[in-house]
Order: sequence, then structure tokens, then C-alpha cells
Amino acid sequence: MIPTLEMLPIVLDVTHIQNILGIGRRQAYELVNSGQFHVVRAGKRIKVAKSVFEKWLIGALPLQEE
Repeated sequence: MIPTLEMLPIVLDVTHIQNILGIGRRQAYELVNSGQFHVVRAGKRIKVAKSVFEKWLIGALPLQEE
């Protein structure tokens, strides 16, 4: 079952993003490392606020400069 955005926790991990977009693991990691939206790193874990991801998904976020 593909989760809807409303069903997801307020903080997403790479697996959530992978499932939402229907992409592979490598592509999901490339996306979160691309600088297209803000991510939080806690050790080896990468987290994304659901609100930030939703804004990126609908095109409401400007691209970030690294």
C-alpha cells in the first residue's frame, strides 16, 4: 500500500520518500543529497520535515544553494 501524505509522520526518512515517489533507494539518496530541500542529519540518519517535502513536491520551494 502506498501511503498518502496525511498518513506519514511529521518527520520523514529516505524510505518514506522512496515509497512516495516510487523510486529506488539509490535515487532517493541522490535526491536527499542534491540540496533541493533541507535535510537534517543525525549520525548516519537523514530526516526531512514532511512540510518541507510537501512544499518541494508541489514546487513551492526555491532550489537551495550549497
